[in-house]
Amino acid sequence: TETDETEAVEVEDIVEEVIEDVPFTIIEDVPVFPGCPDNDKKCFNKKMQQHFQKEFNVNLTDSLKLSPGKKRISMLFKINKEGAITGIRAKAPHPKLQEEAVRIIKLLPKMKPGRQRGKAVGVKYVLPMTIEIEA
Repeated sequence: TETDETEAVEVEDIVEEVIEDVPFTIIEDVPVFPGCPDNDKKCFNKKMQQHFQKEFNVNLTDSLKLSPGKKRISMLFKINKEGAITGIRAKAPHPKLQEEAVRIIKLLPKMKPGRQRGKAVGVKYVLPMTIEIEA
């Protein structure tokens, strides 16, 4: 069918806003770590640190021949919109420490997902930790 230019043609715009993964630092409602109140960043961060400290194999560093002092381990991952942990990456001064960091993150419990504008979204999280290597 043809229309001439004088006829008004209605086009219904269907615009669905797609929200990409949101960094933890700017998410409206942070993911909920089991045992924390809703939207409590401080509790979430504290539980993350406790989890790392509880699960970290302290005997691992003895065999690595690392120089004494503080060593930084950074873990990056996503809490997806179902609350599962995905996309785990780790940076550490030794491959065995990277493996250990990934192992620890895989042990995290399922969480209530973060929300942006009322919708569940993936949340990117960085967990930096420092370990002390004894002389």
